[in-house]
Amino acid sequence: MNHRQQPANLPLDRRDFLHRATLGALALSLPELPDLAKSVPMGVVVHSYGNRWNSKAGSQQYPGFADAIDLLNHCHELGAGGVQVVMSNWTGDFAKKVRDRREKLGLYLEGSISVPKTPDDVPRFEQDVANAKEAGANILRTVCSAGRRYETYHSADAFQTLKKQAMTSLLLAEPVLRKHKVKLGVENHKDWRADELANMLKQTGSEWIGATVDFGNSIALLEDPITVVQTLAPYVISTHIKDMAVEEYPDGFLLSEVPLGQGILDLPTMISRCRQHNPAVTFSLEMITRDPLEIPCLKPDYWQTFGDVPGSELARTLAMVKHHKPASSLPRVAKLTDEERLALEEKNIVDCLAYSKRQLAIR
Repeated sequence: MNHRQQPANLPLDRRDFLHRATLGALALSLPELPDLAKSVPMGVVVHSYGNRWNSKAGSQQYPGFADAIDLLNHCHELGAGGVQVVMSNWTGDFAKKVRDRREKLGLYLEGSISVPKTPDDVPRFEQDVANAKEAGANILRTVCSAGRRYETYHSADAFQTLKKQAMTSLLLAEPVLRKHKVKLGVENHKDWRADELANMLKQTGSEWIGATVDFGNSIALLEDPITVVQTLAPYVISTHIKDMAVEEYPDGFLLSEVPLGQGILDLPTMISRCRQHNPAVTFSLEMITRDPLEIPCLKPDYWQTFGDVPGSELARTLAMVKHHKPASSLPRVAKLTDEERLALEEKNIVDCLAYSKRQLAIR
């Protein structure tokens, strides 16, 4: 049977064997492929422009982006290689306009999309997928949770319900993805630890469903970033590249995106791991300009869904936080004016794009 035509209930051992065999072949050919991987500059995830996307601030220097075309135009001006943008409820006409603009600018396009929760959601999902493909996006990203694990789910049962719903959603999505030949990456969105997500991806048994590997999110779940990338890289379809800084606080630690090269992540190693498994993978910047997030890992409620996580993970994470104490406090933006926040957001993104070309060879 042709692997590309196998159903979602393919036996796991054979699917995993084929997957690993393919990856092994790719790894052997890596010396011939780096130039291909490096030929696409780093792109920008729409969430990097959380302050500017649909902004009502009325700034003359940093006008809000109304839609994907505005984002494409601006990121092209910055020298980015592409964008990853929300694609829910697009019309066919708008998808064609995005396609025409994307083709003229020569940028890659990836979509952010919601998966179906029930069979009744499948027609909506299929329309979103069809519009995404019409626009030129063959790679989509999704989230299979309602929020950060430690903030949204407060019992083991609640988290188990989430896992069942996530699997249902992916199995509903898979035939649509296979039909349209579009790949979907599930992000480690401060919800799944890496082994949990990897196991879920194995269970789908589909080449059309993999991972959107976020480089920094899983620190919030007490995971080592390199281990996360090593675990998920065999399934990598797309990425959220970022750098992170940490700081102690009484209930655990603070976690913040910072411009590339100013944080604690070993970005060259993480990029290399992803390229080894998918030489054509794009690297899309998610530099969110906001106040640090509180990770309350010393409070009992944090642990309600982490029954199998050993205390050594907490000890290692807290030691890492102590070791990487920042020279100054993590950046805060809540007290800035709208104009100051927009200016800082733009500077952070421009600095990251420059760093990616200068230091990371993503160009």
